[in-house]
Formats: sequence, structure tokens, C-alpha cells
Amino acid sequence: MINTSLSNTTLEQDQGQWLNHFIEIYTRLNKANLHTLADIYHDDIQFQDPLHKVAGITQLITYFENLYTNLITCTFDITHQLLNDKEAAIYWHMTYVHPKLNAGKAITVSGHSHLKAVDGKVIYHRDYLDVGAMLYEHIPVLGKAVRYLKKHVG
Repeated sequence: MINTSLSNTTLEQDQGQWLNHFIEIYTRLNKANLHTLADIYHDDIQFQDPLHKVAGITQLITYFENLYTNLITCTFDITHQLLNDKEAAIYWHMTYVHPKLNAGKAITVSGHSHLKAVDGKVIYHRDYLDVGAMLYEHIPVLGKAVRYLKKHVG
């Protein structure tokens, strides 16, 4: 007789393995290990955030290299995750330091990502976050205008 509870538990663990691997790599990303993106992203990755859209692992790695070039630090704290077989949503706080933004002090932005996996790697990744809070509010002059608009229009 087959123990179905053990089989279901094992199946659930296998289904979430790609997401666990993704989170493990993503939370350790830095300038020196961006090559590890190929370990979690499919060759045909479709990636989109509020500012860019890229296709393919080569373009994605180049995009991340450009993002990390001027950053002093960038970390992700995954606060919650939802998993449904080969699709997931992760909720996170990104904290980064850029020498030209916020007087070189840390900026923390909350957001979430919609992920889809094929063959144990992410093939679709779309980020949702407030670009004003991430970038525009911290640019001199423009930041004051964005903060004013958010306060008075929203």
C-alpha cells in the first residue's frame, strides 16, 4: 500500500524546489556573482520591471550587470511567498545604496514578483513596485515634485 500523505508531501517539496532555489540565489546576488542568474533563469527568460523589459538570459545578465554597476549594495528580503506548482508570487523588500541617490543612504522599497517556471527554472519574471519610491523621489529637485504630487494628488 502506498502512503499517499508521504507522496503528497514529497510532491509538494519537489514542486517548490525551483522557488526555494530561486530565492536562495536571489537573496545572495551581488556584483561578483551575477553569473549565478543562469542557474535560476531559463535561457528564454522574459523579464519585466516598471522600467525595462528584456528577453533571454544573455540580455538579463547584461541588464543586471548594468543595474549593479553603480550600486554600493543591494539586498532582497523575501517576506512572503505563494506557490501553485510552476507559478509563484514573492513579496519582498529591496534595500539598496546608490551614491547619487538619497545622499548615499539606504533606500528600501517594497514590491512583489510574479514568477513562472519551466524545467525547474524561471521563464517569466515580472516585478511590481513603486518606481517613485525606488528612484524618482530620491533625485534632487525631481524628488520634491514627486513627493508633493504623491501627497496632494493621491
